[in-house]
Amino acid sequence: MTLAVPVTKDDHIRGNPNAPITLIEYGDYECPFCAMAHTITHQVTQHFGYRIRFVFRHFPLTQIHPFAEMSAEAAEFAGARGLFWEMHDAIYENQAALGLTLLLSLARKLGLSDMAMGAAIANNEYAPKIQRDFLGGVRSGVNGTPTFFIGDRRHDGSWDYDSLVDAIEAELDEKSPSPRRPVRIQKSSPN
Repeated sequence: MTLAVPVTKDDHIRGNPNAPITLIEYGDYECPFCAMAHTITHQVTQHFGYRIRFVFRHFPLTQIHPFAEMSAEAAEFAGARGLFWEMHDAIYENQAALGLTLLLSLARKLGLSDMAMGAAIANNEYAPKIQRDFLGGVRSGVNGTPTFFIGDRRHDGSWDYDSLVDAIEAELDEKSPSPRRPVRIQKSSPN
């Protein structure tokens, strides 16, 4: 499967925006596996440094995670004020207490208006962005969370640290031109 919707300036990008490799996660803030992946993606991005950019796209599984979309709306509200990654991290770090009370508390801790965020959530102000992410995921073959893409290819292997690092290294190797070996010219021996 390949990524149907390319990364644009409208995406949430962490790291070097011009990095040679992109790791994209379609995630759900209430998914326990996404919370585990959150820690792993931090380690992976630290490992690769300037060579990688990380993109998070929303894929709330609302039928099994009642707070997933609300949490995505909170992250988008914070993002509209330049604090997407701070809210993103705080939601995952406090996933066990997920709910409106937590989200409003996180907004206050980030210096945001909890009343404005509550109104934005109630009015589904950021639902169109979340829906675009979700539908782009569906078009790309995403059917669960977390789902990763390395570059424009879906990573169907394990998403533990070592597996992601190996897959990203392979993608970097593929993108880098291999060093050319010098051609040896053999002199003919005189007869």
